[in-house]
Amino acid sequence: MGQSKENDQIFWDSRENIISPELVEERIEEMNETLLVYRSAIKEVKTKLDILDDELKIKRKRNPIEYMKSRVKTPSSIMDKLKRKGFEMSIESAKKNLNDIAGIRVICSFVGDIYDIANMLIRQDDITLIEEKDYINSPKPNGYRSLHLVIEVPIFFSDHVEPVRVEVQIRTIAMDFWASLEHKLYYKTSGDGPLHITQDLKECAELIASTDMRMQDIQRKVEKLR
Repeated sequence: MGQSKENDQIFWDSRENIISPELVEERIEEMNETLLVYRSAIKEVKTKLDILDDELKIKRKRNPIEYMKSRVKTPSSIMDKLKRKGFEMSIESAKKNLNDIAGIRVICSFVGDIYDIANMLIRQDDITLIEEKDYINSPKPNGYRSLHLVIEVPIFFSDHVEPVRVEVQIRTIAMDFWASLEHKLYYKTSGDGPLHITQDLKECAELIASTDMRMQDIQRKVEKLR
């Protein structure tokens, strides 16, 4: 069929364990169309963020967004998460139950920029805020900080409009630095490291958060001098 092994193994029938070979090609095409929808949603949201960044560069004489990263979950990752969460393993189930198939990470200069960008984005008429989790004001127990938004945006195709959910994570450079290294260290210890390492990581997160706030204060003082 000329498709990857990963794609060949992504759909399972709960009654017969695995779908018949005749349906594999159809399911793969269906999944490819679904992933196209989510890739399109990422383009739409990134364009909105780029426009906001350009506007604020003119108004504030600086870019609040340092850079962005994006990804669409792979078919195997989607199915693994559905299985882990106990949901039906199908495309419709993925669309209904998973909010992070499409994800964008927005890296900002300062903490204040995070909330400015988030508020400007969700105020747009065609954006619907589905969920917000503020791990900056209420960090996770391990020290993780970031603002998570699940938004819904309409995507216009040739014959229909489809609302698509995208997870947007907004954080500072410092928060991203800590999260990236913590992720690597977490998997080095299989998520079950010694308690003192967990405590060390949390202390580092708190130190970084304190530095973030000091940098925010300095930035505000600089703004007043203009």
